[in-house]
Amino acid sequence: ELSQKAPGRDPVTSRTAGRHGEDLAARWLEEQGCAILDRNYSCRWGELDLVAEWTVGGEKLIAFTEVKLRRDGDFAPAYAAVTAGKRDRLRKAALCWLADRGRDDPARFDVIEIYTGAGELRHIPNAFE
Repeated sequence: ELSQKAPGRDPVTSRTAGRHGEDLAARWLEEQGCAILDRNYSCRWGELDLVAEWTVGGEKLIAFTEVKLRRDGDFAPAYAAVTAGKRDRLRKAALCWLADRGRDDPARFDVIEIYTGAGELRHIPNAFE
């Protein structure tokens, strides 16, 4: 009797790839002058990949950043994986993060798409607008 893997992605490989994407995104954000305040923050609503602090016009701004890693965008752009349900969970997780940290800074939701085939990183600020 042959044993077959269930179709789909290997969770260990996916997790490793996701971590690599988050590392690339965090490095890019730091190069832009951001401070990384948190990585992989979890609460009952879900997980925030990266929480970055930008300084814009002397003011602090929190960017809850979702990282999407893809080989290419042939099928669909990476940000398309951030569905309405996912956005809702991210908003709730962000409120938890702000409450846990006692922060009331202005905030936004960004997406960073990383396409490994093209070696391209694309930052989408205010991605939920």
